[in-house]
Amino acid sequence: MSHLDQVLQRIDSDLDSSLERLFQWLEVPSISTDPAYKDYCRTAGQWLVDELKSIGIEASLRETGGHPAVVGHAQGEAKLHVLFYGHYDVQPVDPLELWETPPFEPKIATLPDGRKVISARGSSDDKGQVMTFVEACRAWKAETGSLPITVTFLVEGAEEDGSKFLPEFIAANKDELKADVALVCDTGMWDQDTPAITSSLRGMVYQEVIVRCADRDLHSGSFGGAAQNPIHVLSRIIAAIHDDNGRITIPEFYEGVPETPTQVLDQWRGLNLTEEEFLGQVGLKKSAGEKGRMLIEQIQSRPTCDVNGIIGGYTGEGTKTVIASEASCKVSFRLVGDQDPEKIAANFQAFVRERIPSDCSVEFIKHKGSRALALPHDFPAITAAKAALHDEWQKDPIVIGMGGSIPVGGDFKRTLGLDTLFVGFGLDDDRIHSPNEKYDLKSFHKGTRSWARILAALSK
Repeated sequence: MSHLDQVLQRIDSDLDSSLERLFQWLEVPSISTDPAYKDYCRTAGQWLVDELKSIGIEASLRETGGHPAVVGHAQGEAKLHVLFYGHYDVQPVDPLELWETPPFEPKIATLPDGRKVISARGSSDDKGQVMTFVEACRAWKAETGSLPITVTFLVEGAEEDGSKFLPEFIAANKDELKADVALVCDTGMWDQDTPAITSSLRGMVYQEVIVRCADRDLHSGSFGGAAQNPIHVLSRIIAAIHDDNGRITIPEFYEGVPETPTQVLDQWRGLNLTEEEFLGQVGLKKSAGEKGRMLIEQIQSRPTCDVNGIIGGYTGEGTKTVIASEASCKVSFRLVGDQDPEKIAANFQAFVRERIPSDCSVEFIKHKGSRALALPHDFPAITAAKAALHDEWQKDPIVIGMGGSIPVGGDFKRTLGLDTLFVGFGLDDDRIHSPNEKYDLKSFHKGTRSWARILAALSK
């Protein structure tokens, strides 16, 4: 029996104990965004430090400007060195009354379709995912006394609060955190039977726009028809951002946007993701994206612009015939390829200013942006992970882009020069950030086995 076979057998026999350990961690309400839970965040970090030490991995709780980070080191047999990232903090649980069971009292539940799931806040995002990797390391250490490759652990406590102090921490400890490749487990599968590797992440630009016209709110009977209405001005600007084909009209917006390789498009086409299947689950029927693009392109490999909120005028009960003095909106852009967040932000502001009447004004509030990330499709770590995942799931893994943004990948690239392999086992119905978060028992078990295989594959 090979070492890998022994490790997989250990994971299977130790599943109940693995769940007990995970449940202990899930019981800690490590809500990073609420200062009332500050001590619980430290407790959750220390719990992981103690757990890593218990399997012979050097670990410590390290101070940041916010919640502490867990850093650990384990020497491996092969020369390859990976930096594993996850987070131990969780989202708030509001509204509490919508939870079917208490969010910090984990339990195994059975869904109507018969699936066994771990029900608790943090079960999928991200404690359960982190523990798949930790438990894989535990099995390797138990069976062979060491890991196949050298691993540095970085598990932070403020991902749900924007990772405000993580870039500074990475920069201050870049020598200690240096590695050959980073591993991140905060992603998901294509479906409950098909593993996925995330090879690209969209970047982000976020802007708030405030349009001001009159110096006070006006009576619409007296000034209507003559005075500029900032809600009208803002609405016209928002409407002008997209043309009739769904393309974004901001000058030079598509500069740096690559075309997806034909072989990748062929793979995506074979997934048969339909508008009815994807949009039907949220009560919609027709895609609003770029015409001439597959739905899966629209959500993974193409840039977007969305208005996330709009505010203006009287919104209370009843009537108030007023022309507001100002209106505002919040706008987000998801970027791909080599799009430059700074240039996108500047061009967007110029686009807006050109459409502001001469007797009105506009103010912008700029938030942190991030570039998109993409791995080459022949990246050796992807090749190794694909083979390992196929062996575990008996299906070819899907190599996909991710519509969302995980900024730490950019921090690793900019500060440490590391490319990041994103492999996770979450599912679309895990209800992360919502009441009744869950993590499939199958995802936890086979996710642990998958990481054991990936560690072995990377060692070669």
